[in-house]
Amino acid sequence: MKSSVPEAIPNVMCAVLLTGHGGLDKLEYRTDAAVPHPGHGEVLIRVGGAGVNNTDINTRIGWYAKTVTVATDSAATLPSVDNGSWSGTPLTFPRIQGADVCGHIVGVGDGVSPHRVGERVIVATMQQDPSGVAFTTVTMGSEMDGGFAQFVVTRATETHAVSCDWTDVELASIPCAYSTAENMLGRVRVGERDRVLITGASGGVGSAAVQLAKRRGAHVTAMVSSEKTAAVTRLGADRAVPRGEPLVETLGEESVDVVIDVVGGSRWPELLDVLRRGGRYVSSGAIAGPMVLLDMRTLYLKDLTLIGATYQRPEVMKELVGYIERGEIRPLVHATYPLDEIVKAQTDFLSKHFVGKLVMVPPPLAGE
Repeated sequence: MKSSVPEAIPNVMCAVLLTGHGGLDKLEYRTDAAVPHPGHGEVLIRVGGAGVNNTDINTRIGWYAKTVTVATDSAATLPSVDNGSWSGTPLTFPRIQGADVCGHIVGVGDGVSPHRVGERVIVATMQQDPSGVAFTTVTMGSEMDGGFAQFVVTRATETHAVSCDWTDVELASIPCAYSTAENMLGRVRVGERDRVLITGASGGVGSAAVQLAKRRGAHVTAMVSSEKTAAVTRLGADRAVPRGEPLVETLGEESVDVVIDVVGGSRWPELLDVLRRGGRYVSSGAIAGPMVLLDMRTLYLKDLTLIGATYQRPEVMKELVGYIERGEIRPLVHATYPLDEIVKAQTDFLSKHFVGKLVMVPPPLAGE
């Protein structure tokens, strides 16, 4: 059976093509990219919005390569890399990035019910590897084309219908950041009355973690720059600690149960100093730098648990949909950009002068 694609779908679309690892010049806005067609078990989505994330920057500049040891905002100084993907497999170019996708299903492939056409959906960023290898994922905008386009194809099982009054832009801020945050919280079993310290709390993942940790009943301390403390407090943080303040002096030794970290960098040892004995630490990023100094005595004498969190249970996205539909979370979108302003969006993203998410919006189709 052929793919069920409405006749109104054009043959070409607007999209941002990543032509290789490197600087902003590797981002090419095109108006003649081929519209993909859904294969067996797949759906075609007309993109309503696609959030900007650290992983878009990291992939573009090749930051995931083991030879890179600097922070993610040091793009201009990165060496040339051949393998800058986080899967360990070199990317094929051109690639359409965009880890966040919200939109409407407009076509289905063989094996997918045509009744799904018309659904408004969000798409899992970290998708289950079809090979079934444990703790292995494939990623939107990395191993497959993502949402920086008017249309995208993905597996039907990785798309989740959402019924709510949110805009497409608001929903587009959810998949990558909120699934990452929820996955981290779940991996370290954050629960009621846990004292949780969240680094990078003004960013997409950090601000999501603040809301999701409060949803679980935790006491949240957020690390942010001074000018962002009010905004993060409004998100639900019980306390905001200005970035750069000595943590032990500010919070006290062994003052928190859990650390949710996306920063890493040179001040990383302080995070273990404020963890209580038996405390839990989880990381899904290192925007301040991937190389840290670990005193093994701190690790074993305090009986700490250190966890890396990339792989996500399939249930994570379903749980997030439930939170959305029950009104338990609400995203914070700082700004939107038309798709052809991808360079400005990524430049603004790297500046970090905002709280919440930046979202790309594709142009309307011809004739609309």
